[in-house]
Amino acid sequence: MSVLVPTSLDAARDALSANPSATVLAGGTDLMVEVNERRREVVDVIAVDRVAELRAWSHDPVSRTLTIGAAVTWSEIEDAPFLAWVPSLAQAARTVGSPQIRHAGTIGGNLGTCSPAGDGLPPLSALEAVVHLTGPGGERSLPFAEFMTGPKRNARAAGELITAVTVPVLRGPQGYAKVGVRNAMVIATAGVALVCDADAGGVRLALGSVGPVILRCPEAEAIVAAEADFAAGRLAEPALRAAAEAARAAAR
Repeated sequence: MSVLVPTSLDAARDALSANPSATVLAGGTDLMVEVNERRREVVDVIAVDRVAELRAWSHDPVSRTLTIGAAVTWSEIEDAPFLAWVPSLAQAARTVGSPQIRHAGTIGGNLGTCSPAGDGLPPLSALEAVVHLTGPGGERSLPFAEFMTGPKRNARAAGELITAVTVPVLRGPQGYAKVGVRNAMVIATAGVALVCDADAGGVRLALGSVGPVILRCPEAEAIVAAEADFAAGRLAEPALRAAAEAARAAAR
């Protein structure tokens, strides 16, 4: 086994371009489980947790966007200032494993694994995140809806590296809820992210772990957009029940 530990994005990209079959390792919280259970064989490893560019984040108050490097950990995302900007993602971060797991696990790892039960993915879907990649063909960006293609499958090409994800900073309430067989340290039986865009007068609802990919609920979103009083932050009970039923029907 060979292990490379690049300290710059250029070095990481060049290493992966030269060896596209190598395993990219950040926190290893998913990978090591598969390796220890002999469900995955790893030959060459490129560890990216020391790449400064991947551990950085930036907030643009003019465009009202937040860009989070792929190696930023869940323990960083669960607290301020992320909690104020993207509360649904921060709330999801708090449900990821134990404190030890959150200190190691990364947002890029969640995207790379692309499990329908990944806690960070429903908020990224509801926020309509954009995933940034770099590789032999240069840089490209994909909407989250195009990035996740199936259970533990995504559109990352051979030799490409996930570098960051960009999400909007929206005005309005948002949150994440998770159902599991116990209260903590559990894979989601079901997860839901709800994001309100008060300026656009709409909501975005995404379901995790109830389909092959993260599922959006356009019918439920349309009901809320048509019936909600966004200025007052209210939705009548009949409309709420109709939206809930539409969300239930969206699960596969």
